[in-house]
Amino acid sequence: MESLEDPIETAVLVFINEDEADDRIVEDEMDGLCEAANVKPVASIRQRLDRPWKGTYVGKGKVDEILALANDTDADLVLIDAELSGTQQRNLQERIGKKIIDRTQLILDIFARRAKTKEGMLQVELAQLTYMLPKLMSVYTKFERQKGGIGMRGPGETKLEADRRTAKERIAGLQEDIEEVSRIRAQQRASRRKHPFPFASIVGYTSAGKSTLMNRMAGTDFLADAMPFATLDPTTRKIDLPDGYSLFLTDTVGFIRKLPTHLVAAFQSTLEEVTFSDFVLHLVDVSNPAWEAQRDAVLETLRYLKADDKPMITVFNKIDALEDPTQARRLVAEWPNSVAISASKGTGVDDLLQMIVRQVKDVLGALRVLIPYDHQNLVQECYTYGRVHKVDYREDGILVEADVVHEMVDRLERYKIVDSQ
Repeated sequence: MESLEDPIETAVLVFINEDEADDRIVEDEMDGLCEAANVKPVASIRQRLDRPWKGTYVGKGKVDEILALANDTDADLVLIDAELSGTQQRNLQERIGKKIIDRTQLILDIFARRAKTKEGMLQVELAQLTYMLPKLMSVYTKFERQKGGIGMRGPGETKLEADRRTAKERIAGLQEDIEEVSRIRAQQRASRRKHPFPFASIVGYTSAGKSTLMNRMAGTDFLADAMPFATLDPTTRKIDLPDGYSLFLTDTVGFIRKLPTHLVAAFQSTLEEVTFSDFVLHLVDVSNPAWEAQRDAVLETLRYLKADDKPMITVFNKIDALEDPTQARRLVAEWPNSVAISASKGTGVDDLLQMIVRQVKDVLGALRVLIPYDHQNLVQECYTYGRVHKVDYREDGILVEADVVHEMVDRLERYKIVDSQ
């Protein structure tokens, strides 16, 4: 992992998107990624492709243009906004004579910079090795690979096979370590479930303001950085809501357009927090001109995680940055189960809390029970883990009417009453 104090590298950016309507989101997103990776763009070029060229991804003429641009600007590297095969990357590097970095490599580098915990570092290393393993073949020159074959097992192939074996062994070891981390995380979730509050997760495009909202709701001071992927490790906090309700809220890693599959797979133990949630807060940076495309990218990632069927509150954030204040009202009117806020200013957060309370009520189960006096501690648990509407101390027990989470409903099932008492 490199230090954040690394010297700034200059780069020629190569944008590859077929639809002109996507130009703004592609450019703004790449600017943010470059800043996070300590890269300074000095020039850019674009090719619209419906499918990549086999050997170099971009066409031969475009390769020549990139070469000229890289030489004219004396750039340190060329950054391609696409995922390259090992052969394509090697061919471009040989032709242009500069370091070639693709989109996945750039995002992996940012994740490596951001990873601070053991879990984060393990997951980043797994993603990097999984990404690099298929490309190992292209690292070796054509001559070195030709030295192999029947009767001609040369050092090139021996070194290649040794490197591949080492990488596979390390990947297997990392997967075992991450499985252990996932097991511990599952134990933590189970422990929290013993304190049966509803679970919710904040999801959203990177830099949508998730950590800012978490800080606002939980009274914490976690890092809230506008740079992409400022938060890698999920953080869970108990949130006290109006009218005596509570829930556990988890802040997750930010999503992004075309999130590399290597990252999704490696960060499965982190992203699975969303799949265990009772409902989801989808935070949308409505001040971004490309907010609709960002919203769709998040929804696509949720589908990939099989979490798209979760109840969802859509939270339109950063309304303080809108040029037209009426846009927020229109969006809330058009979009079901939504609310408009400014997490940084606090505007609309009370409305969000009330909407969360309504969602929590949907998660909770209503019960009417008669609790024996020798189990009266359960009355306090109803207060602690739900919302109590009525308590009546009678000769034959304590009548309680409350809304509590389903785990609590199950515990009190034996004391449930249906007749009037």
